[in-house]
Amino acid sequence: MNNLNEAQSTVDQWIKEHGVRYFDPLTNMAQLTEEVGEVARIIARRYGEQSEKPNDKLKDLGEELADVVFVVLCLANQTGIDLQEAFDKKLELKSKRDHNRHHDNEKLR
Repeated sequence: MNNLNEAQSTVDQWIKEHGVRYFDPLTNMAQLTEEVGEVARIIARRYGEQSEKPNDKLKDLGEELADVVFVVLCLANQTGIDLQEAFDKKLELKSKRDHNRHHDNEKLR
């Protein structure tokens, strides 16, 4: 599966065509934190116990999650990370490490 490689390439091309250059990694890290905060706000109000304000109802969770993915792809590109390779490695590790742990967890039943 090479979908993350394609996504990284697409973001890189977008940056070259529309973004002039990547923001530095620290700026992108701050941007990622901001975007994750926007996702948290929607989740807390829409699915949690906080009340949703009228303008919160207009927020698109999918769009905010896409913002998070975009910035993660930028960070991977500018730090030389092959995100597909890292993701595949992490998924394999989690599959081996967590399979029985989750099946044996009484809280998940």
